[in-house]
Amino acid sequence: MNARFAMSRGKTLAAAALAALVASALPGPASAVADTGRDHSEHWGVITRNTIGSPVAALRDGPFGSFGVQGSAARPPHGRGSLGIEVADQSEKVDFGNEVDFFGDPVLGLTKVGFHVFQTGENVDAGGAENMPNIRFEIDPNVSAHPGDNYSTLVWVPDAAPVTGRWSPYIDATTTGYWYLTGNETACNQAAECTFAQVKASLNDGGEKPTIHTVAVGKGRDHMWIGAVDGLRVNQTVYDFEADGVTARRAG
Repeated sequence: MNARFAMSRGKTLAAAALAALVASALPGPASAVADTGRDHSEHWGVITRNTIGSPVAALRDGPFGSFGVQGSAARPPHGRGSLGIEVADQSEKVDFGNEVDFFGDPVLGLTKVGFHVFQTGENVDAGGAENMPNIRFEIDPNVSAHPGDNYSTLVWVPDAAPVTGRWSPYIDATTTGYWYLTGNETACNQAAECTFAQVKASLNDGGEKPTIHTVAVGKGRDHMWIGAVDGLRVNQTVYDFEADGVTARRAG
């Protein structure tokens, strides 16, 4: 009995040593904004608490076309898939994003943001030329004037898509469209429409720095929109939406 116990204890110690060795070889937590280039596919999906009605935000192949369109504009800019989004009307809203890998990252560390979009003429007819999906960062604004406020959404509203019925070139959110905060923590609110530089400056008030909670692509609540997004860029990482998951690629 003592021999059996000694053997069991020896195996346990050997297993513990092996586990410690493996753990020491594994990388620790890393910032997504810090451009690690890691694949975060398991943490991307519909953010259920930010979804209203019965919209669709699903990884898919294509879209390819429309008919008669050829060349690079006829296929997704990365791989063969994209994030398809369908919102019926102003009663619906959806966010597809990542609630894990960006948590705690610095808002002021954002330098490159944007995506490619598949826009249609029907979307323009439904809501005008600026009827487009958004990029949304849920954040802790950490504004000195509102010390108890630890939640806001930093929203990018794109300009009109440069093309319809085909894939757009990369749309740079740091130089086009406008940004605002949903909680009116600074002068950059929905009525003010700040540039990327202005909204970052408004959050850099000398106190504790703002941090990110989540990152998402979303639509609503405003107009019908049926289209797709691909190649979401956050700093030097491009998130390639494919039917079988999301792959993080180093920006070229």
